[in-house]
Amino acid sequence: MQVYADNAATTKMSRTAIAAMLPCMETTYGNPSSLHTVGQRAAEALLAARETVADCLGCEAREITFTSGGSEADNQAILTAAHLGEAKGKKHIISTAFEHHAVLHTLKKLEKQGFTVTLLDVHENGMVTPEQVAAAIREDTCLVTVMYANNEIGSIMPIAEIGAVCRAKGVLFHTDAVQAAGHLHINVQEQNIDMLSLSGHKFHGPKGVGALYARKQIPLSTLIEGGAQERGKRAGTENLPAIVSMAAALREACDHMEENAAKVSALRDKLIAGLSQIPHSAVNGDGKHRLPGNVSFCFEGIEGESLLLLLDEKGICASSGSACTSGSLDPSHVLLAIGRPHEVAHGSLRLSLSEENTEAEIDYLLREIPPVVAYLREMSPVWKDLVSGKKSFLL
Repeated sequence: MQVYADNAATTKMSRTAIAAMLPCMETTYGNPSSLHTVGQRAAEALLAARETVADCLGCEAREITFTSGGSEADNQAILTAAHLGEAKGKKHIISTAFEHHAVLHTLKKLEKQGFTVTLLDVHENGMVTPEQVAAAIREDTCLVTVMYANNEIGSIMPIAEIGAVCRAKGVLFHTDAVQAAGHLHINVQEQNIDMLSLSGHKFHGPKGVGALYARKQIPLSTLIEGGAQERGKRAGTENLPAIVSMAAALREACDHMEENAAKVSALRDKLIAGLSQIPHSAVNGDGKHRLPGNVSFCFEGIEGESLLLLLDEKGICASSGSACTSGSLDPSHVLLAIGRPHEVAHGSLRLSLSEENTEAEIDYLLREIPPVVAYLREMSPVWKDLVSGKKSFLL
């Protein structure tokens, strides 16, 4: 059996998304900036996609800028806030210790330019509180950037409450919603969000396309120079097939969000309950405020990379953490942030489900994963030390 359980890394494109893309390659293929009829048809398709994305987020179409993905949108949002803050003498930014590297690396870049960054500690359950944010805000704070839901452990942050704190303090609030868009309800007005990033391939759209919501009062900084596209804020001919396809995928995901979440959450809970029976294991992330499809575990005494390779031989596609750092031998910064020791963090497994997964597939995962964990432990010198009492169990 083949089981794809790595939907947090990327999702399979839906038929709806593929169908929406094809006309932009065959008939509506013009450049949206061209004045002739073919170009204006493309411009109309581009506007319709922008309106669709805006409707899904609860904002105006002119507040949506199309990007190459979530990483670019994160960069543009953070650098915009930094430039605006610097102009007012405010060079302090607040974020969390377990953000995506698109955020963390951008913040490191700004630190080299004289900005001060406060990374909030993450609680053991993978949560950051509004009270932490409020306590960290200073007179010179220009931005708070907190992810909507964590890409590795699935914890969902209290975004509306954090946004309310920032709004009351007059500080811009950005959220990386790459894992949340299409899976959780989003309304940027109700949730006090000033800027939000998303990526099409996380909700059955195409790769290489995303969007940045920025409240209309925020003048975006331009990352790519060279043309007047996207209201002059992102040069380059728009990738119309991908944009239209992403909008269709987001619309479909939002229209079926409630039923999809109910199905996927039930599969998730069954999988968590089953894997929890493995001795000396621990689920990562909050038990209640959790993405519908996220299952994250640590198994003491094994290496996550070996686990992934053996599971792949059994047709199980999984991950040990973020796809962007899967080539690294270092333990996940997310797991370290929630207090997992290095030796435990190395033995991590992330299974991320979608509505396309079935109960039979969950049964297969529960049948195959425990013996693989046991097999790896039998070969592990660390496990032998733990069993013999030379070392103490941490889980």
